[in-house]
Amino acid sequence: MVRSSYQFTSESVSEGHPDKVCDRISDEIVDLVFREAKKTGMDPAQVRIACETLATTNRVIIAGEVRVPETLLKRGKDGKILIDTAGHPVVNPAKFRSTARKAIRAIGYEQSGFHWKTAKIDVLLHGQSADIAAGVDAKGNKDEGAGDQGIMFGYACRETPELMPAPIYYAHKILELLSAARRNGQAGILGPDAKSQVTVRYEGGKPAEVTQIVLSTQHLDPSLTSSDVRKIVEPYIREALGGLAISPNCVWYINPTGAFVTGGPDGDAGVTGRKIIVDTYGGAAPHGGGAFSGKDPSKVDRSAAYAARYLAKNVVAANLADRCTIQLSYAIGVAQPLSIYVDLHGTGKVEEDKLESVLGKVLDLSPRGIRTHLGLNKPIYAKTSSYGHFGRKAGRDGSFSWEKTDLVPALKAAVKAV
Repeated sequence: MVRSSYQFTSESVSEGHPDKVCDRISDEIVDLVFREAKKTGMDPAQVRIACETLATTNRVIIAGEVRVPETLLKRGKDGKILIDTAGHPVVNPAKFRSTARKAIRAIGYEQSGFHWKTAKIDVLLHGQSADIAAGVDAKGNKDEGAGDQGIMFGYACRETPELMPAPIYYAHKILELLSAARRNGQAGILGPDAKSQVTVRYEGGKPAEVTQIVLSTQHLDPSLTSSDVRKIVEPYIREALGGLAISPNCVWYINPTGAFVTGGPDGDAGVTGRKIIVDTYGGAAPHGGGAFSGKDPSKVDRSAAYAARYLAKNVVAANLADRCTIQLSYAIGVAQPLSIYVDLHGTGKVEEDKLESVLGKVLDLSPRGIRTHLGLNKPIYAKTSSYGHFGRKAGRDGSFSWEKTDLVPALKAAVKAV
């Protein structure tokens, strides 16, 4: 029996959270490689990057495996590309360091413990494993295979206009508004690091009201108390929650530990890919376990999760269900998914097995098919690194293309034809 009355909580973190700093750097590097590929005429389908970043007090370490344009490789005095002892081309660290510094500066870190100018940045990127390349690259009659094995989930529901679960949607919205206020000077006393948490009470399976709000935000004036910070942030919280009632008995926790002056990587180390539930559905739907940031779209951790969201959102937008979860599974080196699973949570207007049979027909779910349909071989990833990869508006630059609902006619026709 499905519960109709309950409370559910989701959290978000700002772009200045240590883990999100790392996600931003990693995704800026993905964008750098795609921009360089376009400049040099390199086929963007040949780009390979899996970039991990670690950040702590005035220190950033960037590691991973790459296949990049020659402009990003290091040359010796004779002009030839340098090769390391493993046979990999050696990357030139200068542009990667510069990209990381620009990302840190854009976030807003100019603090003694973490400053875009003074942080030491180590670049430990190396060439992609030949074993992985052999399985993934297209060759002869072999199509491009998935970059790894794994399971990916997509989800959509009618709780918000963006077809996202309400708790994560509003948790993101709070921090987005606070970030904008920090940047335009209206709340300039706040620092880049922040976390939000929103608890929503559901009645009849639908969001009814917010019952608890938690916000911890860095502030640059050490004399500010929790109540001082609440006076600053409460108007933005109320604006963010404008589409959902706040309970008269709502419990507020604003900077519950008191002062929050030391923030970002100076306060706690950050690592790429450690906020995957924040990145997706706030725990309201399953997550396959693979992180998104720092990866090119040959990695199905990223591209197939985008495709699954795209399909789930179009199922709901087509009025085939009020809630939809889709799972895809892949094997490394194999182009097509091994399985497609659909759960409509008892809200479907069509049989789930019927949907399972048509999803792979309306969208080619191979890495190449996803990348081509959604236009993923572009420098569109830095903006995905904070405030969620889903529930965003598709951009003119091709970003968030998986949020479009242009598949609705094809889905309706395919279901009708079965």
